[in-house]
Amino acid sequence: MVKNVRCCVIGAGRAGLVHARNIVHRVCNAELTALCDADRETVHDVADQLGVSSLFTDYNEVVAQPDVDAVVVATPAFMHRDIACAAAEQGKHVFLEKPMAVTVEECQEINAVVTAAGVKLQLGFMRRFDDGFLQAKDLLDSGEIGRVMIIKSTGRGPGLPPAWIYDLSKSNGVLAEVNSHDIDSIRWLVGSDICRVYAEAGNFKCPDVREEYPDFYDNIVVNLRFSDGTIGMIDGTCPCHYGYDARTEILCENGVVFVGSIEQRGVTKVTVDGRVTGQTVKSWRSLFKDAYVAEMEHFIECVLEDREPRVSGLDGLRAVEVVVAANRSLQSGGPVEILARAPR
Repeated sequence: MVKNVRCCVIGAGRAGLVHARNIVHRVCNAELTALCDADRETVHDVADQLGVSSLFTDYNEVVAQPDVDAVVVATPAFMHRDIACAAAEQGKHVFLEKPMAVTVEECQEINAVVTAAGVKLQLGFMRRFDDGFLQAKDLLDSGEIGRVMIIKSTGRGPGLPPAWIYDLSKSNGVLAEVNSHDIDSIRWLVGSDICRVYAEAGNFKCPDVREEYPDFYDNIVVNLRFSDGTIGMIDGTCPCHYGYDARTEILCENGVVFVGSIEQRGVTKVTVDGRVTGQTVKSWRSLFKDAYVAEMEHFIECVLEDREPRVSGLDGLRAVEVVVAANRSLQSGGPVEILARAPR
């Protein structure tokens, strides 16, 4: 059995750098043997930080390397299908950042190629590895407070989105790029698929792109119906500017569960005049720091032990289904049913 899984990170931006650093410094039984990014300067800068000497600007070259066992794909979503399929066809295991792809058909193609190649595929939904979300899942599954009736999830990013996200044909918008995590986590917590969506959205904070990208939205609210009757809601914003905000509220028959807080863990100051001050969470990188390590450790273990990852290509596909349906709802102005069920 291979002692270490030899990894290449493809896409050396913010998420890619998090994964690369974790593989080098925090993940057992993994080594970073190569880096790939279309920007030559970026890949050299990251390589200098991490001591990696095998560098590429073309993913087709890196997936053909015999000293790479697995790839971590952290590129923009419109590239995911091509890279994941190319890697799987070369026998490489694939860790794929969210969202899985832009269309449901692209997700289906990835899953088909991965299955035919017999490699592992794990989606980067790190909330499933976060202690708070895991505790909530265990509590709900225990039945202690009854079935879920209403679930609400908030996902708001602090800064302006990258320019390519303005084009919904490439990105599927903020709902995909920011709120894929919310879609996956509430589906996982409830234990049921989402079957109907109704969305409302607006561009409140990016007026300079309205003319070129009239469909772009920086705020969205999506009402949801689950197959088991549960009702839900997701709200997303990017940019919100005040901090990184990821919270979930789960109302059950015999109680309520809250996961997450806008406040940074640490010092809160209360003064004699009644003022309470603290710090907001500034970044997803700090809030889910340990969850990012845990998800990559799980992926490496699945490769070494020939186990199926807890977060599958089907989970990635289901999230994209909801995003696509919500964007259709925005266009039509009414609810959209999600009836077709794609095979695993």
